[in-house]
Amino acid sequence: MTDAADRLLVNAAVHTLGDPDVVHEAVAVRDGEIVRLGDSYEVSFLEGVETDVIDCGGRPVLPGFIDAHTHMEQLGQHLVHADLSAATSRRDCLETLSAHADAEPEREWILGFGYDESEWEASRSRPLTSAELNRVSEERPVVAMRVDLHTASLNAVALERLADDLPASDLRRSGGESTGVAVENAAEAVRRELTAGREEMREVLAAATERAVELGVTGVHDKVRGSVAPRVYRDMAADGDLPLRVRIDYWSDHLEALEEVGLATNAGSDRVRTGAIKSFSDGSFGSRTARLREPYADASGDEADAAHETDEGGDRGQWVVDPEDLAALVERADGSGYQVCVHAIGDAAIEETLSALESTADSGGRRHRIEHAELATDDQIERMAEAGIVASMQPNFHRWADEGGLYDRRLGRERRNRTNRFRRVLEAGVPLAFGSDCMPLDPLLGVHHAVNAPTEAQRLSVTEALRAYTRGAAYAGFDEDRLGTVEVGKRADLVVLEASPWEVKRIDEIDVAMTVVDGKIVFDGFDG
Repeated sequence: MTDAADRLLVNAAVHTLGDPDVVHEAVAVRDGEIVRLGDSYEVSFLEGVETDVIDCGGRPVLPGFIDAHTHMEQLGQHLVHADLSAATSRRDCLETLSAHADAEPEREWILGFGYDESEWEASRSRPLTSAELNRVSEERPVVAMRVDLHTASLNAVALERLADDLPASDLRRSGGESTGVAVENAAEAVRRELTAGREEMREVLAAATERAVELGVTGVHDKVRGSVAPRVYRDMAADGDLPLRVRIDYWSDHLEALEEVGLATNAGSDRVRTGAIKSFSDGSFGSRTARLREPYADASGDEADAAHETDEGGDRGQWVVDPEDLAALVERADGSGYQVCVHAIGDAAIEETLSALESTADSGGRRHRIEHAELATDDQIERMAEAGIVASMQPNFHRWADEGGLYDRRLGRERRNRTNRFRRVLEAGVPLAFGSDCMPLDPLLGVHHAVNAPTEAQRLSVTEALRAYTRGAAYAGFDEDRLGTVEVGKRADLVVLEASPWEVKRIDEIDVAMTVVDGKIVFDGFDG
């Protein structure tokens, strides 16, 4: 006799997102595993006395979203500290920070996360400065992190507090005076100072993971550096308080420690696993530090000169990790059996990163990854396909791809149209995984941007975009045998949506009705 299911989802449109995408009416779950798919009548034979039957009311059911590039600590900081992502002006940013300072007088540091000056109407190319942040407080340290985390803005107190830790080459100046704007290594030094301790980290990650499952995310690939987050994740999992799956991609400065303790790629539990060794090549377009073959279209004045005054490439951006050092790291990590993922945005940075990763193409199917790959050339895309290198990309970055937007101003129209060419990547046969970089974390927003991207080479169908956020991301994390599609034998990580992304124009406005991880409901937002 067949055992009863723990949970049935019936009267649904269950999209497997396999190849082809087969649609069923119902799915049965037992012990966290999908055990049957079919019509509601057929699946109802697995109903027992204690079976939880959920009538989905015709709603679509999909594999749970897997975000292949996150910074969960920063997402949690948005929720715990001042969230600047909705600010529409400098004044709005400063008012938000001041309100947070008044509401949290016991906090020594006044912190804000996620501002994006490129979307402000006036002076949108200039980050917040110390002179402006001094208006928030002249007694407490104030720090505002830009949305891409490659720029930090500090008031005078914070600059003085961190003076010994900030490399002068990454501090921007105007007229010989510091503007309070820190980029790349200096911004990273600021971020390390702001990293939460173990107790606060639990609060931060609890907030972040709760928000993630509300958005249908059932797994994340989290980029972690100099943080207690890995230990806290494991504590949360052991206590039954971790609502989703976490794959930890450790920054390269953790490599020696990981080698010493034998914590290899894919080691871990069903809920928390070791992922890749993470490194950088360049910076970001927003901070004008992504490394380009040709100069930035809008680099001029003291700010640009100061940003690259020691850089032989002039206004072509900068290296965060020198190419020779990156190549040595890739060789060591690959030789030790680790998957490697490298942040590379500009075409020059992608070239150096690709060259380093290509040398390991025959080393046991490591599934090395280039994170972002925003300005990859046709030749680079073809080489990625040949070497089996995963393109871990962020469709929500097309928020900056409109005419007159950030990409247009930084790169000019021709290069703007060559950014984030998802269709070109897929057609070349490159494994494509979608993530958000937490800018913001929201898979349906990313799918919307991929489906509505400006050019044909950038645009995907709804099914293709959803697959990149499910089975593509699962593949990038060696999880395609247990996650990424709705199939018998796979784990029951599912998301129920309030509307079909195939049938509405604004995919980003679809609400999540329910999120299920390992067969357990981790978010219930049914509207009736």
